[in-house]
Formats: sequence, C-alpha cells, structure tokens
Amino acid sequence: MRMERETFTAQVKDEIVSTPLNEIENRNLFLGYLFANASKKENTITLSLENINIAQKLFKTLKYCYHVQVKMTIRTQKKFRVSRFFIFELDDSDRLFEEELKNLHFEDDESKHAFLKGIFLATGSISNPKKRGYHLEMTFEKEEKGQQILSLSKSLGYSFKLLKREKNYMLYLKSSEEISDFLKLLGAVNSLFYYEDIRILRDHKNMVNRLNNCEQANLEKSLRTSDHQLEMIKYIEDNDYMTLLDEKTRQVAEYRLKYPEESYQNFANILTSETGKKVTKSYVNHHFRKINDVYEKIIDSLDREQ
Repeated sequence: MRMERETFTAQVKDEIVSTPLNEIENRNLFLGYLFANASKKENTITLSLENINIAQKLFKTLKYCYHVQVKMTIRTQKKFRVSRFFIFELDDSDRLFEEELKNLHFEDDESKHAFLKGIFLATGSISNPKKRGYHLEMTFEKEEKGQQILSLSKSLGYSFKLLKREKNYMLYLKSSEEISDFLKLLGAVNSLFYYEDIRILRDHKNMVNRLNNCEQANLEKSLRTSDHQLEMIKYIEDNDYMTLLDEKTRQVAEYRLKYPEESYQNFANILTSETGKKVTKSYVNHHFRKINDVYEKIIDSLDREQ
C-alpha cells in the first residue's frame, strides 16, 4: 500500500496539493507557505522546497494567480541519499507579498483553511498512527508567528499547544479526534480514511463520531468532484469546445449541468429514466474521464502556446 512506502506526512501533503482550489484559496495557500517558509534579502524572496509536487503547485499559483515571473534553480544534494531542492527567487521590489502578509484578512473559514494548508505544506508533520501514535506539529523560527497561527487555529476550534523546542517554536496536537478533524480541514480525504481505520482498530471508543467524520469527508470529496466536473464542462462549453466531445460524452456533460449535485448512482438512474437506455455508474464514470481528458488537452495546448 502506498501509505507504507512513504511517510504519512508526505502522503498528506501530496493530497493537499492535488485537491482543486479556487483562485482565492490558492493565493491564501501560497501566502501560508510564504509566511512559514520564506527568507527575504533586500527585494528578493527565496523559497527552498524539496517536494516536487509542492514546487509545481506553488509555481502554478505564482504564474496563474499572481502573474509573476519566478527564477527557479534546482540543486542536488548527496548526503545519505540523493535529494533535489527547488529554489524559487521572487522579485518583491513592489512589496506585493510583504504587504499581503502584513495585511492578512480572511473573508471566511475556507480562506483560513487554505492558509493553514500552506502552513502545513511548509512546516507541518504528522506521525503515522500505525507506528507512533497521535502527533501533529507545525514549527516556526519566531514565537510571534507561532502565536499568530495559534490564534488562527483557535478561531476554528482547535486547541493547539505552543512549545519552545531548541531554537524553534512548535505548535502541536495530541488529541486523535482533533488531528482527524484537522486532516479533514486539510482536504486529505484518503489519509483521513487511513487514519480513521487505525483509530478504529486501536480504540473502539467514540465510533459514531469517527464514522461521521468519514461520511462528511466522503460527501465533501463528492462535492469537490462535482464542482470540478462543472468547472470543466462550463469551460468547454463557454469556449466552444463541445464539438471535441463525442455524442454520448456530450450528453453526459449536458445532464451534469442540469443535475450538478447528484451522486454517480443517482445520476445514472436519472439518465436511465430520461433517455430510456440502461446507464450504469461505470458508464457515467467513463464519460467523465473522457471530459477530463479533453479539458486537460485544451489546457496543455494553451500552456504550450503561452
């Protein structure tokens, strides 16, 4: 199983960056990362990243949400194992990022969630509950930053503790239920399911609450999937690319616009009822994959043209 081949923290972070976000959420995620893991000298902001998936996520955010140029350097380090580091250098002579960090303002909880996702990507870690029990932490060089995130997390109902550890300050959670809720906040649904499985095996108390967490996460995952499908279909329709879809796929796309929130099974039942032809979940899933393939090809083509 993939969860066993890499650290649990890496699995969670990969899930965070693979979850679709809107532009405001992407900007807040980037600001969270910048807040926790950036250095500035004169007018240049420097970010150092080791995770290629996080590097790609931040690069796209800078390109499409901030429309800024990024100087990127890749360095290889050979110490016990070969590691690649991605060094981003940003010109902040107009103090855009400095001002945004100074004037942080969150319109809603979703914006706070996105900011905390960026914080966790930059400096967070979580122990694999199968091996080390329950522990989630985020570290900061300055106590002031730790206090800011402590206050932000409290506004969302979390009881993080702040502790000085050597030269850094650590925010941490030990409560298994709060860590589970925080995984849900991060959007790491598969990691949440794994985590809950371990919790159930290790501790049979509060079973109802745990299952509710999983059901809620599954519902949120379905809603995100539906939202992403609608976004792709509307983009294809608004830009006159519907002719790229075959007749059956175009029919599925048109019905999704009419029934945006239905589950795959309900959606299949509606198609069966209204078209008079037997439609299965597998059929629906197959045509949504075809819509996604067409959408990705359009986006890739536009990227190459730029």
